[in-house]
Amino acid sequence: MKERILIVDDEASIADMILYALETDGFEPLWAATGGEGLQLLRDGSIALVILDVGLPDCNGFDLFKEIRRQSDVPVLFLTARSGEIDRVLGLELGADDYVSKPFSPRELSARVKAILRRSGSRTTETGSRPRLPFTVDAARFCISYQGSPLKLSRYEFKILRLFIERPGQVFSRGRLMDMLWEEAEHSLERTIDTHIKTLRAKLKEVDPAVDPIKTHRGLGYSLREDW
Repeated sequence: MKERILIVDDEASIADMILYALETDGFEPLWAATGGEGLQLLRDGSIALVILDVGLPDCNGFDLFKEIRRQSDVPVLFLTARSGEIDRVLGLELGADDYVSKPFSPRELSARVKAILRRSGSRTTETGSRPRLPFTVDAARFCISYQGSPLKLSRYEFKILRLFIERPGQVFSRGRLMDMLWEEAEHSLERTIDTHIKTLRAKLKEVDPAVDPIKTHRGLGYSLREDW
């Protein structure tokens, strides 16, 4: 059975591109031009993932996301304007699984959908629960504890580790981490990521020298291990 992907976007030209790319890759895409239509389709059918535009004619995409979360834990990928960094950050903080900035490649979007669905499947056990990680995140205090020990993290170390914890197993390239987490990323060097990962690893190993929670994927990037 084909996995059903719900697209909620009022721009028909963009929706057509996404529909074609997803159909070509073996999905069954559905399109809603408004938030109300999207919610109705979500209630009516088994949806594997939602692609949600932030700007909709009848509601705010973030408000719609909150309503979706009250009804379902279906994965959600946000579509945002390239200039709207605050949109990307807010979407991730709300708990979205990923975001894609406009303009975008439909093929890249389809690849992101596949990656989210793989992660969603691998993180779900037979009972439907997700594996417990040895981390506790206190976002209000910008504090993360590892195996019960609070970590003294810099601002960007906190951002990187929190993102990893939210998406264990997902591989993030240096450029993607820079784009998602850095202010004025265009003025920073991607190698800065390596420095932060190095110091982050050192702080984690101070707690447990036998385990390296962060995995390096040569030529690709970094991820948080998920086999705890």
